[in-house]
Amino acid sequence: MTTAQHKIGSGFGARSTAEEVLRGVDLSGKLAIVTGGYSGLGLETTRALARAGARVVVPARRKGAAEQAVAGIDGVEVDELDLADLASVRGFAERFLASGRGIDMFIGNAGIMALPERTLAGPGWEAQFATNHLGHYTLVNLLWPAIEAGGARVISVSSGGHRRSPIRWDDLHFTGGYDKWQAYGQAKTANVLFAVRLDELGRDAGVRAFALHPGGIMTPLQRHMPKAEMVAMGWIDEDGNVANPSFKTPEQGAATQVWAATSPRLAGLGGLYCEDCDIAEQVPDQGDFTSGVRGYAIDREQASRLWTLSAELTGVDAFAR
Repeated sequence: MTTAQHKIGSGFGARSTAEEVLRGVDLSGKLAIVTGGYSGLGLETTRALARAGARVVVPARRKGAAEQAVAGIDGVEVDELDLADLASVRGFAERFLASGRGIDMFIGNAGIMALPERTLAGPGWEAQFATNHLGHYTLVNLLWPAIEAGGARVISVSSGGHRRSPIRWDDLHFTGGYDKWQAYGQAKTANVLFAVRLDELGRDAGVRAFALHPGGIMTPLQRHMPKAEMVAMGWIDEDGNVANPSFKTPEQGAATQVWAATSPRLAGLGGLYCEDCDIAEQVPDQGDFTSGVRGYAIDREQASRLWTLSAELTGVDAFAR
């Protein structure tokens, strides 16, 4: 089977910033939704898109903190949204749809990582899977009329962490024993499979979807990790300074999602996994790799199976016949 999952030579790279990717790009009249767009690389994404002229809607679990963070950035509005609470997701979607606006770019940036203990959300769902995947799945499906109206690009922010685990079909919610990194890996694999299936379902309506790894970045995403663990992993030194030379700044980390959301080089493409402002190469499902996408994360059959399961769990499917 041929695949478009190959580098295209975008002209940008690992050290490119979101501002550089958007230099000379006019997003006036465009509307973007950026979940978690008030912290870490989400905030840098919001800044870059707004600077290029886009109207940016930031759904936030901590609305007051979000309003403080984006104060002074023109063209940004904040609304309340807790991705782990489907009633909250529904409320945000209803309020947005009532505004009658179309969506040009949707960036599912918010997420949680490496919760130290098994935590449940919704009706007994493992929290990383529920927040990172099911919350965004539900939100996009509920917003579908606006996404379709805008012919949007939908960006699912995954991670190289997807290489830690495929979907655990026999124990999705870790009832048989919890491993925080496996749980994170499964959730990030789900983010990729979501983009693969949404692209298949939405392309006839002009909607394309991409997933991506933003890079290693020190942000509030690491808030659940003990300092000693991050030192042992070589991420930071004893003084808390970034020690891994491959880590990016938040401005560099935001670049790939901004590129995926706006680049004309991706016209006519979709369902692909990106990294370092380019399409990534596929790597084997076994072995230690520092880049690339596992085959199980872009497998169309698994993507369809996950979509069906997600629809059953949430009761939401914009494409149900």
